[in-house]
Amino acid sequence: MGLRCDAGPRRGVGHLVRSLALGEEFLARGARVEMFGSVERVGWATDRLAARGIPLHPGPQTPDELVAAARRHQLDVMVLDSYELDPAGAGALRAAGVLTLAIIDGDSRGQHADLYLDQNFGATAPELPGRLLAGTAYALLRDTVVAARSPAPRPATGAGRPRVFAFFGGTDAVGAAPVLARVLFATGLPMDLTVVVGRPEIEAELDGVTPGRGQSLRPIPPTDDLPALINAADLVVSAAGTSTWELCCLGAPAALVCVVDNQRESYQRVVRHRLVAGLGELPELAAGGLAGRTARSAAGRTLHGLLTSPERRAALAARAWAAVDGLGRARVVDAVLDALRGATLTR
Repeated sequence: MGLRCDAGPRRGVGHLVRSLALGEEFLARGARVEMFGSVERVGWATDRLAARGIPLHPGPQTPDELVAAARRHQLDVMVLDSYELDPAGAGALRAAGVLTLAIIDGDSRGQHADLYLDQNFGATAPELPGRLLAGTAYALLRDTVVAARSPAPRPATGAGRPRVFAFFGGTDAVGAAPVLARVLFATGLPMDLTVVVGRPEIEAELDGVTPGRGQSLRPIPPTDDLPALINAADLVVSAAGTSTWELCCLGAPAALVCVVDNQRESYQRVVRHRLVAGLGELPELAAGGLAGRTARSAAGRTLHGLLTSPERRAALAARAWAAVDGLGRARVVDAVLDALRGATLTR
């Protein structure tokens, strides 16, 4: 089976991470897995692929190129996870006899796939040519996340100097880390803040962020140890992207920021159902003038309440843990294999 996605400093790595999770499940079932796409300046991501024995090939762009790649590599299934590819690619693959799964975030972009996956909380079934796998029951989570899930939600535990862990995707494509570090320190509360720094530009800007009394800042590079760092934190601050479902599966008390437009609907749902705390939208938090000060003040109040209340953090963690059970990728692969058997029988 093939995985078609891209990753890089400006694209982020969310598409690759969830495709990789699906690839791990196919590998566990004895399938051959190959990835097609561009992975630019994200060395740890290519290392992950190599460690799992998944070869990376150049990414076909056009529908004809997708079909040619599928035939050349003798693929039975192709997974498409992209906002940029020509939507006609899914239909071309189907016409060539390749079962196609399109991973979407609300908008199918007119793709005509056999199966669709929208793993966002509260996703519904619009009119689509194929079957939709909708909601967090189908959340795609990597081996390391599933293995780190606790058998029960976290209890409420106090911390005089809370450990805060912040990360914003594999590359922090939109520069959220410095903005949120300043908001966290502006609470005036003691904390040990660890921040994943995905790009040199982010590291340079974080150098200008000064912790206050009783506060510390530790930047670290992207790492495979994210689940362990999440489990060790008293509070996690992150973007409302693919990592939302990892945080939920691990039962992390989390405060999220919406960093790009296509996260907005999912962000609003998880905040509304109190699976996470909401800090607002990044452009507003980064804005100057009264609007920016107002947004940062509101986010600071939310963070202050979480940092000073173990009970509030534990309540968030329990609801999040119950929402994502870590079995989503197995359900997706079951659906793909069922569809593949059905297609074989009808030929």
